[in-house]
Amino acid sequence: MSRTFHILTYGCQMNEHDSEKISGMLNSIGYKELDNDNKDAISSADLVILNTCLIRENAAQKVFGKLGALKGLKRKNPNMLIAVCGCMMQKEEVRKQTLKKCPFIDIIFGTNNIHELPELIKKAHIEKAVSIIENTEKIYEDMPKARKYSHKALVNITYGCNNFCTYCVVPYTRGREKSREPGDILNEIRDLAKNGCKEVTLLGQNVNSYGKNLSNEFSFAELLREISKIDGIEFIRFMTSHPKDLSDDLINAIKESEKICNHVHLPVQSGSNNILKEMNRKYTREHYIALADKIRHEIPDVAITTDIIVGFPGETTDDFMETVDLVKNVQYESAFTFLYSPREGTKAATMENQIPEDEKHERFNHLLDTLYPIALRKNEECIGKTYKILVDEVSKSSGEYLTGRTQHFRLVHFKGDKSLIGKIVNVKIDTVKTFFLEGTIV
Repeated sequence: MSRTFHILTYGCQMNEHDSEKISGMLNSIGYKELDNDNKDAISSADLVILNTCLIRENAAQKVFGKLGALKGLKRKNPNMLIAVCGCMMQKEEVRKQTLKKCPFIDIIFGTNNIHELPELIKKAHIEKAVSIIENTEKIYEDMPKARKYSHKALVNITYGCNNFCTYCVVPYTRGREKSREPGDILNEIRDLAKNGCKEVTLLGQNVNSYGKNLSNEFSFAELLREISKIDGIEFIRFMTSHPKDLSDDLINAIKESEKICNHVHLPVQSGSNNILKEMNRKYTREHYIALADKIRHEIPDVAITTDIIVGFPGETTDDFMETVDLVKNVQYESAFTFLYSPREGTKAATMENQIPEDEKHERFNHLLDTLYPIALRKNEECIGKTYKILVDEVSKSSGEYLTGRTQHFRLVHFKGDKSLIGKIVNVKIDTVKTFFLEGTIV
């Protein structure tokens, strides 16, 4: 009988894509992934892997909660292998804490050495296998990947980050920024297209700085234009854009190509210059607002989304109200909002004037009360319009409905047969809610 595995993924799309690589690696050595819909998957798997995130406190708490449950399963089945990988394991103090609290873990590896997993599994049958590569300039191409979908794919274009925002652990967990060679990226996407992929999402902590560390500099805008030439690819998305590096050439590239989705995720984090400086974001609110205005002027049908942190150390009521004012000014289609949580090893964690939790929550609710009506009004502007949609999957709330996203990244529910998954349909929007649209295939 083939050996089985189950992966639990926490965190961002980068972690999701890492899990695809882990799955591909395990498939190549004879492991079979248990269906995520199988309620017994985690208890019956020969190998359980937790791919972890350290960016948000609640993600780390979920990991420790799940490890507590796995302790009992390991006691019942000593032959089960338990592995923990990802960003949490890249931090030495977190790794030591995890091993101390959970000595039953068999394998630990990080974000830079997924390729070592087969050897670590062999070692784990004899002794605990721990391997971390702190930082590396090497990029391992051609690792096998078990893609979650055949019609759309996540594609790394950069790894790591050079920005060192004072609240963020990414430069410490994923290393310094390094770009993949454009030829390797284009070849990967051509192969995806040949196998029926219609949409790619380009991933990087800061896609706008792509290519700056290559021996022959090659800009992100140039890369987008080359991907647009690939037959079969109909939708090109990307995450995430740092405001300090978003160029006029990138705006022009989006404007020129029908394949590049009219959606720019542009994290602002705060609307206060004082807080932006303390965050080491390297732009001002004035620069950000001018940039958002330029994007909307050049691409009138664009959707701008963002990330916002509430309760950063030292944030005053006036600082917070500047964020609210910026939200009203920019008019975001949607936003990911976060309560600030100190991450050990970052500069912000040691700052004075940490904000009390009750004040954070009060500001957070105020911010949502500002964001949600704007999002609803933006969605209402879609009523009666028809959008080209790549059908993603059956809706989780109703088996009669399918889901997909517009070019602007708005989620759409519509009735249809699951045989349409992976196909492109035209959907006319009939009704809307704050977080999604509802329509009819036409």
